[in-house]
Amino acid sequence: MHSDHILEELLNTASRLVVEEGLEYGQAKRRAVKQLGLPARTALPDNDALEDAVREYIQIFCADTQPFELQALRELALTWMERLQQFRPHLSGAVWHGTATRLSDIYIGLFCDDPKSPEIALINHNARYEAREVTGFHGETVSALSIHSLCTPLNETVGVHLMIYDHDDIRGALQSDSKGRRPRGDIAAVKALLENQL
Repeated sequence: MHSDHILEELLNTASRLVVEEGLEYGQAKRRAVKQLGLPARTALPDNDALEDAVREYIQIFCADTQPFELQALRELALTWMERLQQFRPHLSGAVWHGTATRLSDIYIGLFCDDPKSPEIALINHNARYEAREVTGFHGETVSALSIHSLCTPLNETVGVHLMIYDHDDIRGALQSDSKGRRPRGDIAAVKALLENQL
């Protein structure tokens, strides 16, 4: 197969996995290589190309359901951001960028002086959480608190992942991405997205 054709097949397969199975981009690309029977060393498309393919897939196959699902997830994200507003929460990922579906998880960065204080806040909200290590926005390992939260409009339990960053990391967190967009948004920005969606 020609390399352009391989890339197109990879994007088509990976975008379907992201939308239909809720996979993260890296996981979806690796699974697509396997599903297409390609060599393990096959060059993978970059995340920007995959995001474009995901948007296209949503427009073609999910245009009637996705806007409602996205709005419900953004509303749930906002609820958690408001509960944890003392930690300067910033939404990122598919829910922020607008490519989320009912299978997408919510990713919120918390910027605080004391990494234990978000755990105390969750306990005060009677939220059961699991502490994990995840990859942060600079590729570093960061602590994350993962909770399962009911999204009533979707009647689904959604994973909400709270990444714990140092208070001063906020500056690096707001640098524009390769498409010139803000990679995450605060409470006011998420409220603005919801108002624009209505």
